[in-house]
Amino acid sequence: MDLREYSSFDGLGLAELVRKREVSARELAEAAKHAIDAADIVVKAVVETYPDRMEALNDDNVADGPFRGVPFLIKDVGGHEKGRKVEFGSRLCKGMVAEYDTNFLKLVRASGLNVLGRSNAPEYSIAGSAENKLYGNTSTPWREGYSAGGSTGGGAAAVAAGLVPLAHGSDIAGSIRIPASWCGGIGLKPSRGRISAGPVADEGGYGLSMNFVQSKTMRDTAVMLDCLSTPQPGDPFVIAKPAEPYAEFVDRRLTQLRIAWTAKPLMDAPVDPEVAAATEATAEVLADMGHHVEEADFPFDGEQASREMAHFWFFGFHLRIDEFARRMNRTVGPDTLEPVVLEIYKLAQTMDPYRFLDALAWINRARREIGAFFAGYDVLVSPTTAVVAPEHGLYGLDFKDMDPVEYLTYGDRPVQFCFPFNVAGAPALSLPLALHSNGLPIGVQLAARPAEDHLVIALGAALEEALPWRDRVPPLHVSRVV
Repeated sequence: MDLREYSSFDGLGLAELVRKREVSARELAEAAKHAIDAADIVVKAVVETYPDRMEALNDDNVADGPFRGVPFLIKDVGGHEKGRKVEFGSRLCKGMVAEYDTNFLKLVRASGLNVLGRSNAPEYSIAGSAENKLYGNTSTPWREGYSAGGSTGGGAAAVAAGLVPLAHGSDIAGSIRIPASWCGGIGLKPSRGRISAGPVADEGGYGLSMNFVQSKTMRDTAVMLDCLSTPQPGDPFVIAKPAEPYAEFVDRRLTQLRIAWTAKPLMDAPVDPEVAAATEATAEVLADMGHHVEEADFPFDGEQASREMAHFWFFGFHLRIDEFARRMNRTVGPDTLEPVVLEIYKLAQTMDPYRFLDALAWINRARREIGAFFAGYDVLVSPTTAVVAPEHGLYGLDFKDMDPVEYLTYGDRPVQFCFPFNVAGAPALSLPLALHSNGLPIGVQLAARPAEDHLVIALGAALEEALPWRDRVPPLHVSRVV
């Protein structure tokens, strides 16, 4: 299969070719391998491929789901597959092999996707940019040397560069949406509890983290949510779903929603004027569609959020690191952990458990304030990130002797518009609705109330039609380098 043809399809488009027997699953795997060989030498999105999922594949090796035979990448952090390496972007875990399948991985396989490798991520998903000392830095396909975002930078860059049409993502503070914004793709963080975090965990990140995918079309996004939002045995709770499949909302044009928009910064990190303008322009398009749209102040203190999260995210972190060190027979130190991560490890050893409970109480208060805001609105439109992709080095983990709380307050700047919806447990979707004058993509975010994922899917599909982005091809796309 010609790589230009291969990279022009979304996931459902490729699966349709397999279904019609116009191409085999193995031919798609071979096309993905050739695409990775051609383009990833610069982008550096992929850290490992699985030859057995490429060279030895036949159509009987993949499930008969809606994405039958479609190439897919797992993030090197979660979505563990038994017998495959998972290294968390860390030298401490180099060579570590997963001992079990996650529920997410099982649901991915059932959808028909062919997991053929791993994508790059920062160490333990801590940074807002996919940069690490184990595998290097992932670039946005729009400019070499500029960040693909984090923590799912490898997956988002792989999709945007045409290596695969879909890739695994996870999001505890924007880690699906920030890379989507900086790479020019689609990034949905589903509602809390929408996708199983089992079998080992009840919820990821004490309820703040969600697994899903990086994608390039709204129909792939919706159908993938239908595939992955199946409750699993032992899940702690099941949240409401619409009566119809999410795929039905791609063609549904909702009207008269109450939509608020804002581009005012939520912390000490100014919003680029062009990003703000793209947000306002999106609000105007939604008003033209018949929605009630108005500018509003969003109640969230990003600076306080960063301070509180230092005592929440990293509580008990040292225990996890010590277990990895024991398992891999390695010593925790500067040769195995990034500088910032080593400081976080030290901080975790001294944390006051009562401070953790204070942070948990703050999350509850913040969630209630966000809930009160959405009592008056159905959807909020905002920037996904305050700025477009920066050069590597700005948000990585290679800062020696930096206080972890200070790092989090500084390093959280890309997450200021994303993190509130991890706190709220609400769906939030980043769409590539504009280009900056410097040639880099701008993401605009849509967020709704918890369990109302269908609203952002319907609005996202309407904006995909009104402000199409499929014809934008980044300079490092596989179709340009073959």
